[in-house]
Amino acid sequence: MSNNTFTSFTDVSTLGEFGLIEALTKDNPSKHLSTIKGIGDDAAVIKNEEEVTVISTDMLVEGIHFDLMYTPLKHLGYKAVVVNLSDIFAMNAVPTQITVSIAISNKYSLEALKEFYDGIYTACKFYNVDLIGGDTTSSPKGMVISITAIGQAKKDKIVYRNGAKKGDILCVTGDLGASYLGLQILEREKQVYLAHPGVQPELENSQYLIERQLKPEAQMGAIAYFAKEGVVPTAMIDVSDGLASELIHICTQSGTGAFIEEGKVPIHPDSERTALEFKLDPITCALHGGEDYELLFTIDEKDLEKIRFMPEVFIIGEITDAADGIKLHTTGGNMHDITAQGWNHFRE
Repeated sequence: MSNNTFTSFTDVSTLGEFGLIEALTKDNPSKHLSTIKGIGDDAAVIKNEEEVTVISTDMLVEGIHFDLMYTPLKHLGYKAVVVNLSDIFAMNAVPTQITVSIAISNKYSLEALKEFYDGIYTACKFYNVDLIGGDTTSSPKGMVISITAIGQAKKDKIVYRNGAKKGDILCVTGDLGASYLGLQILEREKQVYLAHPGVQPELENSQYLIERQLKPEAQMGAIAYFAKEGVVPTAMIDVSDGLASELIHICTQSGTGAFIEEGKVPIHPDSERTALEFKLDPITCALHGGEDYELLFTIDEKDLEKIRFMPEVFIIGEITDAADGIKLHTTGGNMHDITAQGWNHFRE
């Protein structure tokens, strides 16, 4: 072998999460007719007789996705379940079971793990899902959590990211940016505590934002409303990486453009106030913050009247031709391109 042969390696941080997934899974054809949808949406879809099975997996790593300096273990268990169930709801499916696998270092006592599992069981009870299995193993450092969620939906009710079409109405549940700003508050108070261990954290005026970060909820009510009213969104995705990033996914997979009206994007008053305290633009936090676990979805114009009466839903824009791009109409009358600047799991 020649000594002049060099192998170049690609740093995964240059790819981003979706680039890495694409690189690792592009040569992964389905082998079974029962595999309707594999990698590439919020959850996988497996065919059975009358319904399809929907499956999604998420992993949470200590020091990357959570910090135990300000995350109670019970809240962590609850959130770990919710972030997975959110993906099932994003397919217009109903979650039924989960598996939980954890890797833990020797710093975790049985009592600590029981607290963590108490949060898991609390979420299972609230969302009516069964914990049916999993695995535990040791970790050289910290905790790693892997949860798989399984759900069911009728074949004709399943919603993918790729069904949006020109003229569809763009909607979102709840408000955006609160979770990101809750994280900024927790990180600020952590730094204050590290510098001055005797100082009590200032959290009294930030309970809503902190709860949105530490104990988010998945949008079970939206899926129930769709079923009750006979509405099937044309496309849907959960807002885990930021509104801008999720809208780009829908438009890319649907082959469309879109526009959002800045003044229609729902932002909680506490989020506006806190963003300004941090010298941040509230709309930037709403577009790029992430971890809100709301649902971004598109509907046919014929369903508009039904959606108008949907609790906690906001009409924020419209789907357009791909040639029109993905735009933000600002309150000042300007048009800006929307780019993805949300959470990147591989960013240093």
